[in-house]
Amino acid sequence: MVGIDLSGKVALVTGAARGIGAATAELLAEAGASVVLGDVLGDALHATAARIAAKGHRAKAVLQDVTDEAGWESVIEDTVREFGGLDVLVNNAGIEETVFLTDIVAADVERLLAVNVTGTLLGHKHAIRAMRPGGSAGRGGSIVNLSSVAGIIGSPALAVYSASKGAVRLLTKSAAVECGRLGYGIRVNSVHPGLIDTAMGNKLLADYVKLGVFPDAAAATVEFEKSHPIGRTGVPADIAGAVLFLVSDLASFITGHDLVVDGGMTMS
Repeated sequence: MVGIDLSGKVALVTGAARGIGAATAELLAEAGASVVLGDVLGDALHATAARIAAKGHRAKAVLQDVTDEAGWESVIEDTVREFGGLDVLVNNAGIEETVFLTDIVAADVERLLAVNVTGTLLGHKHAIRAMRPGGSAGRGGSIVNLSSVAGIIGSPALAVYSASKGAVRLLTKSAAVECGRLGYGIRVNSVHPGLIDTAMGNKLLADYVKLGVFPDAAAATVEFEKSHPIGRTGVPADIAGAVLFLVSDLASFITGHDLVVDGGMTMS
């Protein structure tokens, strides 16, 4: 049973088909929020929304490409009209590129930045317009951006991804100050996961083996587990819990904060 009550709140979670996004949407719904799930992975997205709805919660799946500004406008307008508001935006959608700097391809860099940075910027633009006083929702709210420990520390073959997540970290701080100074009643924070047991996390391990950073998958797993002093890598629920806290009234005096959820990885 969740101890935080989000009854009457409306949340939009991007990249919600699986992994951290799906776990976050499920936990926010369990806490009482009506949840809109956005993603480009249609089958997995609808399955996640159906799973949430089957538990008696209000959930809707929408196909959403976060790089499409018109799509952002449509999703937020439809959310406000159908659910009566917008109180929470979780900018979770993101992609990863594991490549040495000497091998980067400009088109791949542009695609990653479009999703991870431009997509997050567009989410802020249209969610803030809706949430601020006089907006279509107009009651303030909370935005949580999924960054990464890669936005804080450096790692081999992750320069492009790190650059994007570092950008998300500083975007969070700028948005928090702007929304605060302008009296919008909108808090903005970022969450920085360590290695999480998701499709993306597993891809990183496999890519490191392919690139020769580790000799095999077993060695990669051991090294990553050792890099987390708590003794394990994370699971999506670990990150979902952090998001739930940040969007709740328990965090009403927290904005512009980097919440690192990494089992101590960045401390060692």
